[in-house]
Amino acid sequence: MNFLTHPSEPLGLPSTLSGVLAFDVGGTDMKVGIVTGDPHGTDIAVKDLQRHPTPLDGERSGDTVCARIVELTGEYRAAHPDITITSVGVTVPGIVDEVNGIGVFSANLGWRDYPFTATLTQALGLPVAFGHDVSMAGEAEFRIGAAVGKRDVLVLVIGTGIAGAILCDGRRIAGDGYAGEIGHAMVPAPDGSLVILESLGSAGAIARRYAQASGTPVEGARSVLEKSQAGDAIAQQIWADAINALAFSIAQCVSILGTETVVLGGGLSMSGAALIDPLAARVDELLTFHRRPQYVHAVLGENAGLIGSALKAHTLTEPAKD
Repeated sequence: MNFLTHPSEPLGLPSTLSGVLAFDVGGTDMKVGIVTGDPHGTDIAVKDLQRHPTPLDGERSGDTVCARIVELTGEYRAAHPDITITSVGVTVPGIVDEVNGIGVFSANLGWRDYPFTATLTQALGLPVAFGHDVSMAGEAEFRIGAAVGKRDVLVLVIGTGIAGAILCDGRRIAGDGYAGEIGHAMVPAPDGSLVILESLGSAGAIARRYAQASGTPVEGARSVLEKSQAGDAIAQQIWADAINALAFSIAQCVSILGTETVVLGGGLSMSGAALIDPLAARVDELLTFHRRPQYVHAVLGENAGLIGSALKAHTLTEPAKD
């Protein structure tokens, strides 16, 4: 694809520092920044973090996103002549084939079976790492964030929806791109039926269900929590339903996968003890002889996916181990 071609050598002055250029592509915007530092240490830094609109174009979105990545790579090279970009990391949402570098499917962004790694490697002349956004965020929390030193980890990102990353025996489970879709795992509903987790436990669901039950719209899940703490019976029930659904899925992970640490991220995790205390208590009720998991707050924030992408890209240029 000629429109993606760009020189692979950095422009300007001789470089004195190396780094990875990382992209985190979302449905609305894409974040990009140069990530420097030792990926095995604690001095990771994100330089010149920028946000740009994601250039979506229906089924052609794979092409337009790659074209924009190449364009931005050129801009970063020109703006930072003192940094050698050694590799590029790209994360996207949807179903991802990390091994072959293919965006299998994204309902929101429009592509299907798009060869991201092959396209970008040819265009940039650089090694390209490709992965799922939440999976890479989970990898970052595991390697340099909240779950350092742990081996069996569930990273649960609770926002408008729910996404997750699962690590067992010190390795992330990929499942050919299908692992970690915990938001779509089935949980018991208050009426005894089965529904997907995020229809009860996500921040979006909490606000939506309260508005439906009370007839009063709210700005978000935080408002429901505040009403619950003030004694609103409907809000208390909605919050309890969310806790029960989240606890059920966590207990399943503990029972089936041996999860020892739950890393909570996303907007709902900012509820702190109001979320963690009842969640831990309900998980404890659901378990028998199993070890009880530790609950920790994600520490890398909204740049976790970007950092995870860079960590993976860095492995492409590390010297081979004997």
